[in-house]
Amino acid sequence: MPNPNNAVSTELDAVNQILSSVGQAPVTTLDMQNPETFTVLQTLRDVNRQVQSEGWTFNTERLVKFSPAADKTITIPYNVLQLDVNVSKHFDNYDVVRKDGKLYDKYWHQKSDKLEYQFDEDIYCDVVYFYRFNDLPYAFQAHIIAKAARIAATKLVGSAEQVQLLALEEEATKASMMEYETQQGDYSIFGGANYHSSYQPFQALSRR
Repeated sequence: MPNPNNAVSTELDAVNQILSSVGQAPVTTLDMQNPETFTVLQTLRDVNRQVQSEGWTFNTERLVKFSPAADKTITIPYNVLQLDVNVSKHFDNYDVVRKDGKLYDKYWHQKSDKLEYQFDEDIYCDVVYFYRFNDLPYAFQAHIIAKAARIAATKLVGSAEQVQLLALEEEATKASMMEYETQQGDYSIFGGANYHSSYQPFQALSRR
């Protein structure tokens, strides 16, 4: 069970909540030799990455500066889930992706006068970062746990009735997560840092 004195949960708390959801006994350590613990922890981590990769207010930053090294290449940190050039800064001068751990410019890949991995200036990107489970807002933790519990139930139990009940819990936590996102995001159609976009995660309420 989560520590009632903590505002957020740890991975161990989450694993025990999921184990409880599928009728398994709690554990005191994350022993990867235990097959149930291994399955639950891997599911939790997979769902964590999946949810965070959608890009939310807490893990998305605009105009992050990436400076070229001496060889003019830009190495992408391991905690970056996705990134794209900020169009207000660079317009359509670049079309970058991650490749071999570095920033790669698809726009120049057929040009003979420029190497695709080399940049002559600082590149400003919009970045979605990956955070450890312990560092997530509680609303996101709760949804990730609920979603992982539903998936783990299909793997470990296979009871359609139990999976359906867990799916209801997942939907409830998703609603709380969406409410948190809209409050924190301060989205507006009138411009500013959090201007309205035609697509935002909180608009996809039926997504799983």
